[in-house]
Amino acid sequence: MQDDPAVERVREIRHQISQQCDHDPKKLVAYYMRLQERHKERLLEVVKDEKLTEAPAEA
Repeated sequence: MQDDPAVERVREIRHQISQQCDHDPKKLVAYYMRLQERHKERLLEVVKDEKLTEAPAEA
């Protein structure tokens, strides 16, 4: 598989962000939650699909 420069750049940035959070998963999640809160207008609204919440049909 050929390396994709865009994918490599994303991985590099993600590693830098993780490094800033001391590679601590709790700090990393908190960072991304703050980022989501700051940029709400960029997020898609979640629409609950009742078909997906029903119990699976028995065969």
